[in-house]
Amino acid sequence: MNNTPASVWRNPVHFLAFGLGSGAAPKAPGTFGTAAAVLIYLLLPPMSAVIYLLFLALTFVAGVWLCGRTAADIGVHDHGGIVWDEFVGLWLTMFLAPPGLLWLVLGFVLFRVFDILKPWPIAWCDRHVEGGLGIMIDDVLAGLMALACLQLIAALIL
Repeated sequence: MNNTPASVWRNPVHFLAFGLGSGAAPKAPGTFGTAAAVLIYLLLPPMSAVIYLLFLALTFVAGVWLCGRTAADIGVHDHGGIVWDEFVGLWLTMFLAPPGLLWLVLGFVLFRVFDILKPWPIAWCDRHVEGGLGIMIDDVLAGLMALACLQLIAALIL
Protein backbone atom coordinates (compact mmCIF):
# COMPACT_ATOMS: atom_id res chain seq x y z
CA MET A 1 0.00 0.00 0.00
CA ASN A 2 1.23 3.50 -0.87
CA ASN A 3 0.13 5.34 2.32
CA THR A 4 -0.22 8.68 0.58
CA PRO A 5 0.06 11.56 3.07
CA ALA A 6 -3.02 13.80 3.20
CA SER A 7 -0.76 16.80 2.52
CA VAL A 8 -0.47 15.70 -1.12
CA TRP A 9 -3.99 17.02 -1.70
CA ARG A 10 -3.42 20.28 0.23
CA ASN A 11 0.18 21.28 -0.43
CA PRO A 12 1.04 22.28 -4.03
CA VAL A 13 4.70 21.23 -3.58
CA HIS A 14 3.68 17.76 -2.42
CA PHE A 15 1.05 17.55 -5.18
CA LEU A 16 3.74 18.23 -7.82
CA ALA A 17 6.23 15.84 -6.20
CA PHE A 18 3.50 13.18 -6.24
CA GLY A 19 3.14 13.72 -9.99
CA LEU A 20 -0.09 15.73 -9.91
CA GLY A 21 -1.52 12.98 -7.72
CA SER A 22 -0.52 10.07 -9.98
CA GLY A 23 1.90 8.81 -7.32
CA ALA A 24 -1.03 8.24 -4.98
CA ALA A 25 -1.93 5.06 -6.88
CA PRO A 26 -2.21 2.23 -4.32
CA LYS A 27 -0.04 -0.10 -6.41
CA ALA A 28 2.80 0.60 -8.88
CA PRO A 29 2.92 4.37 -8.25
CA GLY A 30 6.10 4.65 -10.35
CA THR A 31 4.35 3.14 -13.35
CA PHE A 32 1.31 5.38 -12.84
CA GLY A 33 3.66 8.37 -12.50
CA THR A 34 5.43 7.42 -15.71
CA ALA A 35 2.06 7.07 -17.47
CA ALA A 36 1.12 10.57 -16.27
CA ALA A 37 4.45 11.81 -17.64
CA VAL A 38 3.52 10.29 -21.02
CA LEU A 39 0.26 12.25 -21.03
CA ILE A 40 2.11 15.49 -20.28
CA TYR A 41 4.72 14.64 -22.92
CA LEU A 42 1.93 14.32 -25.48
CA LEU A 43 0.72 17.81 -24.55
CA LEU A 44 4.13 19.47 -24.85
CA PRO A 45 4.50 21.87 -27.74
CA PRO A 46 7.11 21.10 -30.39
CA MET A 47 10.54 22.24 -29.17
CA SER A 48 14.00 22.48 -30.64
CA ALA A 49 16.61 20.21 -29.07
CA VAL A 50 18.12 23.17 -27.21
CA ILE A 51 14.77 24.27 -25.77
CA TYR A 52 13.94 20.66 -24.82
CA LEU A 53 17.30 20.35 -23.01
CA LEU A 54 16.51 23.57 -21.15
CA PHE A 55 13.10 22.11 -20.26
CA LEU A 56 14.82 18.96 -18.93
CA ALA A 57 17.33 20.99 -16.92
CA LEU A 58 14.59 23.14 -15.38
CA THR A 59 12.36 20.18 -14.51
CA PHE A 60 15.37 18.36 -13.01
CA VAL A 61 16.40 21.30 -10.84
CA ALA A 62 12.78 21.88 -9.81
CA GLY A 63 12.50 18.17 -9.05
CA VAL A 64 15.52 18.15 -6.76
CA TRP A 65 13.83 20.84 -4.71
CA LEU A 66 10.25 19.48 -4.94
CA CYS A 67 11.24 15.92 -4.04
CA GLY A 68 13.68 16.96 -1.32
CA ARG A 69 11.19 19.34 0.28
CA THR A 70 8.36 16.80 0.15
CA ALA A 71 10.52 13.98 1.56
CA ALA A 72 11.65 16.23 4.41
CA ASP A 73 8.08 17.39 5.12
CA ILE A 74 6.60 13.88 5.24
CA GLY A 75 9.64 12.34 6.92
CA VAL A 76 10.16 9.59 4.34
CA HIS A 77 13.15 9.62 2.00
CA ASP A 78 12.04 8.66 -1.51
CA HIS A 79 8.47 7.74 -0.62
CA GLY A 80 7.12 5.48 -3.39
CA GLY A 81 4.49 8.08 -4.25
CA ILE A 82 7.06 10.77 -5.06
CA VAL A 83 7.10 10.38 -8.82
CA TRP A 84 8.33 13.72 -10.19
CA ASP A 85 11.59 11.84 -10.78
CA GLU A 86 9.71 9.44 -13.08
CA PHE A 87 8.35 12.43 -14.99
CA VAL A 88 11.83 13.75 -15.69
CA GLY A 89 13.23 10.28 -16.40
CA LEU A 90 10.57 9.57 -19.03
CA TRP A 91 10.97 13.02 -20.60
CA LEU A 92 14.74 12.45 -20.76
CA THR A 93 14.18 9.05 -22.39
CA MET A 94 12.15 10.75 -25.12
CA PHE A 95 14.80 13.37 -26.00
CA LEU A 96 15.20 13.31 -29.81
CA ALA A 97 13.01 10.21 -30.04
CA PRO A 98 11.48 9.50 -33.42
CA PRO A 99 7.85 10.59 -33.63
CA GLY A 100 5.08 8.06 -33.22
CA LEU A 101 3.18 6.05 -30.65
CA LEU A 102 5.43 3.00 -31.08
CA TRP A 103 8.50 5.01 -30.02
CA LEU A 104 6.65 6.48 -27.04
CA VAL A 105 5.55 3.02 -25.88
CA LEU A 106 9.06 1.67 -26.38
CA GLY A 107 10.51 4.62 -24.43
CA PHE A 108 8.01 4.01 -21.62
CA VAL A 109 8.92 0.30 -21.42
CA LEU A 110 12.67 0.90 -21.59
CA PHE A 111 12.51 3.56 -18.88
CA ARG A 112 10.40 1.37 -16.57
CA VAL A 113 12.77 -1.59 -17.08
CA PHE A 114 15.84 0.44 -16.13
CA ASP A 115 14.02 2.16 -13.27
CA ILE A 116 12.80 -1.14 -11.81
CA LEU A 117 15.92 -3.28 -12.37
CA LYS A 118 18.35 -0.49 -11.39
CA PRO A 119 21.56 -1.82 -12.99
CA TRP A 120 24.84 -0.26 -11.89
CA PRO A 121 25.34 2.68 -11.36
CA ILE A 122 21.62 3.33 -10.79
CA ALA A 123 21.37 1.08 -7.72
CA TRP A 124 24.56 2.54 -6.23
CA CYS A 125 23.25 6.10 -6.58
CA ASP A 126 19.86 5.05 -5.23
CA ARG A 127 21.55 3.76 -2.05
CA HIS A 128 24.24 6.42 -1.57
CA VAL A 129 22.96 9.81 -2.73
CA GLU A 130 20.69 11.58 -0.25
CA GLY A 131 18.07 14.29 -0.38
CA GLY A 132 16.26 15.59 -3.42
CA LEU A 133 19.26 14.84 -5.64
CA GLY A 134 19.22 11.25 -4.42
CA ILE A 135 15.54 10.92 -5.27
CA MET A 136 16.08 12.34 -8.75
CA ILE A 137 19.45 10.89 -9.82
CA ASP A 138 18.50 7.21 -10.13
CA ASP A 139 15.61 8.07 -12.47
CA VAL A 140 17.78 10.43 -14.49
CA LEU A 141 20.32 7.62 -14.93
CA ALA A 142 17.52 5.20 -15.87
CA GLY A 143 16.31 7.81 -18.35
CA LEU A 144 19.79 8.19 -19.83
CA MET A 145 20.14 4.41 -20.25
CA ALA A 146 16.68 4.16 -21.79
CA LEU A 147 17.51 7.13 -24.06
CA ALA A 148 20.69 5.40 -25.24
CA CYS A 149 18.80 2.17 -25.99
CA LEU A 150 15.97 3.99 -27.74
CA GLN A 151 18.42 5.93 -29.91
CA LEU A 152 20.39 2.78 -30.73
CA ILE A 153 17.22 0.94 -31.74
CA ALA A 154 16.15 3.92 -33.86
CA ALA A 155 19.58 4.04 -35.55
CA LEU A 156 19.41 0.34 -36.36
CA ILE A 157 15.84 0.43 -37.67
CA LEU A 158 15.51 3.81 -39.36
